[in-house]
Amino acid sequence: MITDEQFSGLFPSNKNPAAWAAALSAILPKYEITTPLRIAAFLAQCGHESDGFTDLTENLNYSSNALAATWPNRYAVDPKAKAKVPNDLAKRLHRQPEAIANNVYANRLGNGPEASGDGWAHRGRGAIQCTGRGNYINFARAAGRPYSEITAYLETPEGAIESACWFWSINKLNPLADAEKTPHITKIINGGYNGLDDRTARYNVARQIFV
Repeated sequence: MITDEQFSGLFPSNKNPAAWAAALSAILPKYEITTPLRIAAFLAQCGHESDGFTDLTENLNYSSNALAATWPNRYAVDPKAKAKVPNDLAKRLHRQPEAIANNVYANRLGNGPEASGDGWAHRGRGAIQCTGRGNYINFARAAGRPYSEITAYLETPEGAIESACWFWSINKLNPLADAEKTPHITKIINGGYNGLDDRTARYNVARQIFV
């Protein structure tokens, strides 16, 4: 369904196009991502989220300034100020990815408290980042795999693709792909419109290849 050459045309920096093309061809049909418009939309969004299917694990190496800008309600002295000044917590977490994950994701998404380590253990993984113990458990159930295997599976081409397809399916993104609603899809995936220009550019290239 997707050839190595098509995949490389979209993601030239990816070093393993054969494995990704094979995983996509095997898994997309299970989730009815089979029409040219659906494939183009899916690949564009996943390509942005995973930097061309090269980065499958969430990078949480934030500076204190980045923490304040990204989560101002948690990490800025004054969340409403135009210039976001890091608070003491942001300064304490500066450039400590594991501590950041455990703080950001504590008591959310099915995770336990900060001390549980759930935030780091269940940080975003896959082509559309699957995040949180609850989502790991739900995806394991949907994929028919033991929960104990999900972390490793999410870091494989097959697991990265299947988790993204699962997210796509439960959020009913196929109809939006049919209608070519890139901004709407972006908002559901991102919670906003971050990276919309890149997602749109990737979609336009994918559309030329598949449509």
